[in-house]
Amino acid sequence: MRAVAQRVAHAEVEVDGEIVGRIDRGLLVYLGAAKEDVESDVDYVAGKLANLRIFEDDQGKMSRSVLDVGGAVLVVSQFTLFGDVRRGRRPSFDDAAPPDLARLRYEEVCTRLRAMGLRVETGRFRAHMDVRSQVDGPVTILLDSRKLF
Repeated sequence: MRAVAQRVAHAEVEVDGEIVGRIDRGLLVYLGAAKEDVESDVDYVAGKLANLRIFEDDQGKMSRSVLDVGGAVLVVSQFTLFGDVRRGRRPSFDDAAPPDLARLRYEEVCTRLRAMGLRVETGRFRAHMDVRSQVDGPVTILLDSRKLF
């Protein structure tokens, strides 16, 4: 699994003119699943997201997690995180999970985050989404459960 996590002051997702997910302080997460992903990949990504120490403490150091600051998480499905452009200019999505598996893994990450006590909002799987956010910092972290980066 791959995720791009951004520390945000607020974020929201709109589908067909309707706000389907909205958070204030927390994490905006773009999440993609690979064909080979299994539950251990889900556990890795959910654990990292919940415990990333990217929120500032009273001394201005990034030592608090979204759990520590009482933040929320907005998770947006993003199969294009597996776009491979090493050959040519048109991305290949061969490594991305097929839709049924991708939806399952996406929902599993959201379920695990909720089980950890986080408020989780989502986009709409396989929909065209307009995402708006105010990135705080900016702080942007890349995660890959296979630890490729």
